[in-house]
Amino acid sequence: MSKKIIVGIIIVFSFIVLGLIFLKISNKKSVSQINEIEKEERSYSSNIIENVKYSSKDPRGNEYVITALEGEIDINNSNIIFLKNVKAIFKLKNSNNVLISSNFGKYNINNFDTIFSKNVIIEYLNNNISGGYLDFSIERGSMIVSKNVVYNNLNNILKADVFNIDINTKDAKIFMLENNKKVNIKYKQ
Repeated sequence: MSKKIIVGIIIVFSFIVLGLIFLKISNKKSVSQINEIEKEERSYSSNIIENVKYSSKDPRGNEYVITALEGEIDINNSNIIFLKNVKAIFKLKNSNNVLISSNFGKYNINNFDTIFSKNVIIEYLNNNISGGYLDFSIERGSMIVSKNVVYNNLNNILKADVFNIDINTKDAKIFMLENNKKVNIKYKQ
């Protein structure tokens, strides 16, 4: 082979190598830019809120404060917030505070209705109520506790399916869902 052909092959080969190197660098840069753009889009489109706090008052002057370690806005309905590790304090006018905790919650920012779920605990004076589900509504003026409800006070332990409390009058209705079952009451000695 002549020197011209060898030099020509070296030059062509050099261009091919440089081209591949350039493509690889360019491709890495593009992938990196795409990853950065995706990260920014995720951070802007994220609907997770940390350390959530909502506060409201009803017409009677009762104040309701709900906090959670994390909230997530419902994609289909921006008025609904799904909560995790929920704590609530209900500051009732002319009465003692009610404390509520649960693993999860669903809060409606329009009417302040809140559903507490999983490991629900309600504390009021010397009364404790636990259950799997609590439906709290300012509009209805009620708290409905259901799913394995256990009510404890200094004198009694009561087990029922549903514990319905009127938040205005403090009246309670305790019942079973099936007619043939009875509310279980144990008196403490």
